[in-house]
Amino acid sequence: MADPISIPSADPPVRGFLDRPTSASGDALVLTHGAGGNAQSALLVALAEAFSGAGFAVLRCDLPFRQLRRFGPPRPGEAIRDRQGLANAVTAMQKEYSGRVFLGGQSYGGRQASMLCAERKIADGLLLLSYPLHPPGKPEQLRTQHLSQIQIPVIFAQGTRDPFGSIDEIEAARKQIPAKTLLLPVEGAGHDLGFKGKAKREDLPSSVLREFQAFFS
Repeated sequence: MADPISIPSADPPVRGFLDRPTSASGDALVLTHGAGGNAQSALLVALAEAFSGAGFAVLRCDLPFRQLRRFGPPRPGEAIRDRQGLANAVTAMQKEYSGRVFLGGQSYGGRQASMLCAERKIADGLLLLSYPLHPPGKPEQLRTQHLSQIQIPVIFAQGTRDPFGSIDEIEAARKQIPAKTLLLPVEGAGHDLGFKGKAKREDLPSSVLREFQAFFS
């Protein structure tokens, strides 16, 4: 069961839920949400349950923009503060757990996580869920400028029907990353990876966990 967590002394604060492992491995994972979600989104909850069951401590955190507003997307200029919020969450887990600390996020959250790790090697690896490679219908507006600066291993989990980036486009983009990468295509899924409303793609959390463990073993 997840416990609410709040670290108001950090700037910006860390707020979310901590899924404690049933059997400790010492490793931890920080997960965050997309532009329209929060730390309680169904995808993050399902992944946190799977990973904590395998021994990971999982912090699902609300980005600073979501802490300010319950609804709506981030505003222009908020990304830098959102990245610092992620950095504070990673630092908090590094203080609490002795093992590796990984960072992951869905869509906007994943993009900010990747940009943070391009700026500084703060985590041991990245899990990018539904990476927003470009706006839907605008493949020329690529969000790849920072990828060549990432020096840690990266896993992409991308739906084969994601309008923000096709499998071929993600394949091309990940070649820009000098560290090792892995792409996990999610057949038939869109940008939500099969977690829309109350719908849950039951096989996804275990698949991501299995690939993650093998990749980072």
